[in-house]
Amino acid sequence: MTLRERALNLLARREHSRAELARKLAPHGEADEIAELLDVLEREGLLSNERYADALATARASRHGSLRLKADLRDKGVPESVMADVLRGARDNDLETARAVWAKKFAGQLPANAAERAKQMRFLAGRGFPLDVVRRVVGGDLDD
Repeated sequence: MTLRERALNLLARREHSRAELARKLAPHGEADEIAELLDVLEREGLLSNERYADALATARASRHGSLRLKADLRDKGVPESVMADVLRGARDNDLETARAVWAKKFAGQLPANAAERAKQMRFLAGRGFPLDVVRRVVGGDLDD
């Protein structure tokens, strides 16, 4: 199987970032050969960091916040310039998404004591929501 066939096989399954695809192809070719192939795939429109970032944001939109998305994009090697646009949209939806995730997990019940409040805040923070959003959701600030 050629390097191009391997790359197309991976891209046929799902979108990949350039860095992620390069990492997966590394055991099968030389670095300069892989870089050249990735350049060709980008020119042909088969590989796109922007498309990958949008796909990841869409897949995670209903469960995770913008901080988690940023970390995931950074881990996959997406450039900061590409991340900026995707994260802007995710930040705009953080409050709404956090409320939905919180309501599903805790049945919309505000915390009865400090321990329960801390538990709910840790849960939302672990899902990647910014602290100001977590405070608004767990604090019961519903009129925004």
